[in-house]
Amino acid sequence: MKILLIGGTGTISSAITRQLAEAGHDLWLLNRGTRKDEVPENVKQVITDINDEKKVCELLGDTQFDAVCEFIGFLPSQVERDIRLFSGRTRQYIYISSASAYAKPARSHLITEGTALANPYWQYSRDKIACEELLMRAYRNDGFPATIVRPSHTYCERSVPVSVHGVNGSWQVLKRMMEGKPILIHGDGSSLWTLTWNEDFARGFIGLIGNPKAIGEAFQIMSDETLTWNQIYECIAQALGVELHPYHVSSSFLAAVCPPEYDLMGNLIGDKAVTVSFDCTKLKRAVPGFCATTCFDTGVRHCIAHILSHPELQVEDPDFDAWCDRVIAAQEKAAKEV
Repeated sequence: MKILLIGGTGTISSAITRQLAEAGHDLWLLNRGTRKDEVPENVKQVITDINDEKKVCELLGDTQFDAVCEFIGFLPSQVERDIRLFSGRTRQYIYISSASAYAKPARSHLITEGTALANPYWQYSRDKIACEELLMRAYRNDGFPATIVRPSHTYCERSVPVSVHGVNGSWQVLKRMMEGKPILIHGDGSSLWTLTWNEDFARGFIGLIGNPKAIGEAFQIMSDETLTWNQIYECIAQALGVELHPYHVSSSFLAAVCPPEYDLMGNLIGDKAVTVSFDCTKLKRAVPGFCATTCFDTGVRHCIAHILSHPELQVEDPDFDAWCDRVIAAQEKAAKEV
């Protein structure tokens, strides 16, 4: 198949790029080329800004695609742009939305594609909902061949998934663990969460490409494994070979006192603080045989090994480190004064 990925080198899409390339598809990537050296040799790269519609049309010419997959569309205006660019030139348009779009708080901890979409805490999620609604209108009114995919917390070898971190990612959390410092964990750490290795996600996603059951439908793609956040952090510490020193703090307090750039109101209250379990029956009906096979304790060991061998991924964040210490000191002071 002739497939165009808009993006193609991110956490989720890099695994899809590798697997499609290995399978011998006629694969094209359209992005700014910031990671062009990581792209397989048999992949065509269209290096430009997707927002420059005239340039995109010049570079793509009259090429027709079996599927166009959008990984970096976050706003309705970007989806409107895609509809203008690809109406009549693709048999399928797959849009990456987000499981954070599901209602918070959900009426049930078991999430299906039919769970209501509504997130009052996170603008990112509300924008994703607006993008989905726009695509479904285009499908109903004009036959635009949209498929919506809702991932939850998908990770790759470049970063360890944690719930509370600074603007530079998770390395500072790992560094605190290795230094024996207390680690902030939201709530009491008992809420359930789902983490999905990107290579597993890619297999489910690729099963939807060119799949007639996928047009006009939404699918969530996740692992069947659910863990508490205490278990998640314990797995990370074990992979590092250190003892975990957990320090539990109310999610609402963390969201109230964090710097704006951490956006814990969205990331925690609107997402990770809520116990969820995902039912992927719909995906498995459309993609028979799909199963996520990488348990988190295995995936995180891959992450740790990769990060420790790549110094460029070890980006320190002294501001986040100091903020963690202040939060802990404030809670300890309050406990003594009550």
